[in-house]
Amino acid sequence: MNINLSSVGMKKGQQYETIITTLDNENNKNGAPIGVICKDKDVIMCRIFEGSNTLSNILLKNEFIVNITLNPILFTLATIENIPKEYFIDNNIERHNINHEYLNNHLERNLPVLKDVDAYLVCKVSDVKNAFKKSDPIKKSEAKVILANVEEIILNNKCAKAANRGFYCLIESLVNFTRMDIVNNDKKRYFLDRFKESKRVINKVGSNEEKEAIELLGETLINKGYIIK
Repeated sequence: MNINLSSVGMKKGQQYETIITTLDNENNKNGAPIGVICKDKDVIMCRIFEGSNTLSNILLKNEFIVNITLNPILFTLATIENIPKEYFIDNNIERHNINHEYLNNHLERNLPVLKDVDAYLVCKVSDVKNAFKKSDPIKKSEAKVILANVEEIILNNKCAKAANRGFYCLIESLVNFTRMDIVNNDKKRYFLDRFKESKRVINKVGSNEEKEAIELLGETLINKGYIIK
């Protein structure tokens, strides 16, 4: 199989918001929202904090699923609690009812496949390193950097596109910009603070086009007399 992460809208060097699903030693399924960086056309990297079930399961199995979805309920459930089992494909019930070579194989292997995602990646761990970032606000937490090869890409939606926070931050900044001249001073300061945070996020995870766009917006704000520190 020709593996190319561009098929799910992922570009080298950019970070995307995904849901990683894993299995523990009793084959219980777990899901968590994890940012994934595209390192090459068939390689991804993620940084996961110690103490999480996701990290423990990845180190145990050396394999995990990266789910590509824009489903807000899945992201919310993955963040506030473990995703309930009914959101996963039931391997025992559905295996014999699906005429799909790859999916049937994944069910037989008991891979934790989420229902109704646009796409998912089957990833095999290639390297694990200790991680520490001086700029990280969570100073006392240890983390691991996981490097993994993407062995399979399953496209349930030919238009699947991994979510990147940079684009959404830009859109929110543009909406706020259209209101700057018609709100009170407190709201103006709030919008300017949001602009600075959006610019920080875009510079961290956004595309070159998004970085160029937020710079252009910042210059326009300054030209209109707004002070951005």
